[in-house]
Amino acid sequence: MTERGETIEPFPLGRRGTVDYMRTAGRRSVVHGLVELDVTEARRRIRELEERTGTRRSFTAFLVFCLARAIDDHPHVQTYRDWRGRLVRFEDVDVNVLIEREVDGDRIGVPHVIRAVNRRSLESIHDEIRAAQTDPSVGRQRGLAAAGLRLPGPVRRLLWRLPQVSPRHWKRLAGTVAVTSVGMFGDGGGWAVAPTNYALQLTVGGIERKPGLVDNEVVPREYLSLTVTVDHDVVDGAPAARFVGRLRELVEAAHGLDEDLET
Repeated sequence: MTERGETIEPFPLGRRGTVDYMRTAGRRSVVHGLVELDVTEARRRIRELEERTGTRRSFTAFLVFCLARAIDDHPHVQTYRDWRGRLVRFEDVDVNVLIEREVDGDRIGVPHVIRAVNRRSLESIHDEIRAAQTDPSVGRQRGLAAAGLRLPGPVRRLLWRLPQVSPRHWKRLAGTVAVTSVGMFGDGGGWAVAPTNYALQLTVGGIERKPGLVDNEVVPREYLSLTVTVDHDVVDGAPAARFVGRLRELVEAAHGLDEDLET
């Protein structure tokens, strides 16, 4: 409806889930670390693979692959505390990624859970992300999920307390850790800080080209802005820093891309 130079539209039903999630997640005791990762070598190898195969490769898949390996080395970062005060730690790393796709005519980020990433190849992760981007069922609200969005706000928001009540059910529904979509903030560097319902979340910013020191020489490098968010109720600063250090090692060494190039 247009009136007096204004356009008035109904609030999309699907956005209610986002509002509920952000309000509930904002009450958690999380800490954010703003880091830069040198992704020059990883992007070079990905470009080589694209030139050889003639198909685009998913940087998100590479980042998710490295994340799962870092969690394998530091599993405490995906620990949850349930309603009885017990610590629940999972062996599998189930990663919830935001995938940009077209839903009902609009391009939006929709969640998709990649299961047991720590036991999978980089190639299989890439294939699943690409398949999810074209799957018409991804991102659509159906059945009970759609009906639930019509419930009053306080009732709807009870769902987002699930990680603190039953981490096992949260894992089945939404995975154990989360990664936002790569490139969602446009060109250039920059961080984003967002609340989360997860024990661990990576919020991916942009990639910026700037000088870096390599073998005592200043050379152009590509740096990824990354926000690492952890649940401070169960993870202290030192263990979180060690996890970030391991993640940095894997990403900057382009872990897994040598094997991918050889296949």
